[in-house]
Amino acid sequence: MYQVTVHEAKTHLSRLLREIVQGEEVVITRSGQPVARLVAIEESRPVFGVDEGRFVVPDDFDEPLDEEWVRAFEGRD
Repeated sequence: MYQVTVHEAKTHLSRLLREIVQGEEVVITRSGQPVARLVAIEESRPVFGVDEGRFVVPDDFDEPLDEEWVRAFEGRD
């Protein structure tokens, strides 16, 4: 990780991005104070089946609701 000023970041953005993609972290400073950190975005992919078995759809999930539930959803308590 290293630091660059805002001016350096604007001037050398393409080079900085190449370095960041290769794993480097860059801190941008303004008046000597850190204001931002540039890091590569980690590519994430969904993992299918992670929650398997955590929820079971009830057999009656598509049955009509009781009148009490319908009134509650419609605000007709």
